[in-house]
Amino acid sequence: MSVNNQAEPIAWACGSTFEEYVAASSGRLFTLALLLTGHRRAEAEDLLQDSLERAYRRWDLIIRKGSPDAYVRQVMLNAAVDRWRRERRRREEPLVDAADWAAADQVGDVADRDLLLRALAGLPPRQRAVLVLRYFEDLTEIQTAAVLGCSIGAVKSQASRALSRLREITPSLSTGGEPRLGPDQGGARPGSSRNG
Repeated sequence: MSVNNQAEPIAWACGSTFEEYVAASSGRLFTLALLLTGHRRAEAEDLLQDSLERAYRRWDLIIRKGSPDAYVRQVMLNAAVDRWRRERRRREEPLVDAADWAAADQVGDVADRDLLLRALAGLPPRQRAVLVLRYFEDLTEIQTAAVLGCSIGAVKSQASRALSRLREITPSLSTGGEPRLGPDQGGARPGSSRNG
């Protein structure tokens, strides 16, 4: 098991069917899609469906290479980046004051997680992608740089800027408990050090 209680990728045999892969991986992939889309469920469903459709068309090649998780993750990230580029042309929506979120819900852990997810959704797409890959997908800096097609230094600087911004948006979380990104609150804490 990885640090964030996510299931380790399964080693897929050449005879594995696409249906078996989807049945075993769809929950984890949907959570990744939710995080990449800023927790917008409809967009996450579309992103996951489009990514799985692309994988289905190339399944024989993907399974021979033995890495469907990496392929689907890359397809999903590329599709998310394409969506972000299209959205950049749209008008921005103002971010609601973070203090209103914390006061609205009295259930501490749920409110903290909700605040963190909203703040994560408010980050620029590249910074959000770095945090999702580093702290939810539990990739090293080197792996994150490879997935994003950038340098390790760019991953470090984007992560640093994103974490600083999250601390600005969510000051109550910086001094309080240990909010986590994982679906069971078991993900690595943003800001924790994991050198790649």
